[in-house]
Amino acid sequence: MAFPVRLATASVVMALVAGCATGTSDQGAPGAAAPGAIESCGKRSTFAAAPSRVVALDQSSTETLLALGAGAKMAGTANLKTKVSPEHAAEYAKIPVLSPKVLTAEPLRAANPDFVTASFKELFTADRAGTRDELEALGVPTYVSAVNCPDGTADAFERLFRDYENLGKALGVADRAGELATAQRALLAEARGKAAKRPQGLKVAWVYSVFKDVPYVAGRTGMPSEMSRISGVTNVFDDIDQEWPEVSWEAIADRAPDVVVIGDLSERGNPGDTADEKLAMMRAHPVLSNLPAVRDGKIIKLPGIELDASVRTVNALRAFGSGLDALGHG
Repeated sequence: MAFPVRLATASVVMALVAGCATGTSDQGAPGAAAPGAIESCGKRSTFAAAPSRVVALDQSSTETLLALGAGAKMAGTANLKTKVSPEHAAEYAKIPVLSPKVLTAEPLRAANPDFVTASFKELFTADRAGTRDELEALGVPTYVSAVNCPDGTADAFERLFRDYENLGKALGVADRAGELATAQRALLAEARGKAAKRPQGLKVAWVYSVFKDVPYVAGRTGMPSEMSRISGVTNVFDDIDQEWPEVSWEAIADRAPDVVVIGDLSERGNPGDTADEKLAMMRAHPVLSNLPAVRDGKIIKLPGIELDASVRTVNALRAFGSGLDALGHG
């Protein structure tokens, strides 16, 4: 999730230098992808050679690239929400941070990318990095996580693994991508095995962030709903066809979850980002404070970054299962 940032004119991004660009793109092209081509949210990009100056617009896409062994190909990163996973810290330290927050067009232009990736399509707007059409008209292919563009053909984790496949193909690390997907599928199978022994009917609310006293929760299309299904529980906001919809505290109370999962974004630095701050808001709310899950401490705190689609999401899945076990729902 991203919050509003200062505006930058569309003309800035149109001035992007595309001298290093390695691919072309077309929207909604029919038929099978050509050799060296990948699909992303209705666009197809064809690569004559593997990109060598990749910019990732957020931490989740950055860590996915690092896990694929593509750190040396990265010309920039942005929008850090928390500390990078320890196994990637050394490689991350070599990558220029173009912006600690949401990246806008001017620093992206200065990085001279030949491929731009993001977990969220909302990062590709005229007032942020520039639209995908603007960038791709200049020969700079773009990629948005398949998790952010559900098409009804696969669940959220399988769409994440599709990201590994697509990025591995584009960047010339297909073998590494396949190994990563195989290893994570094994962890999903382990979680499903534990879910079979869990009592049925358990309801969970996932509170990701709070902005100006408005909570953002997990809807149907994001990773937490899939983690709920895998773990044998129900996300109480699974009927909302969004990834992170905004709701009200009263709406959370009305859905009567048995457990509340709180995303911790302590190091992002915005008011209300820590899990403890969110929990304090819940306990102070005249309605939500009476919810048994809040009153009785049926709370699971998870790193917020791991609730977005990335290589770290399986960590949240395992921690969620352990949290349910610790609360007596094993």
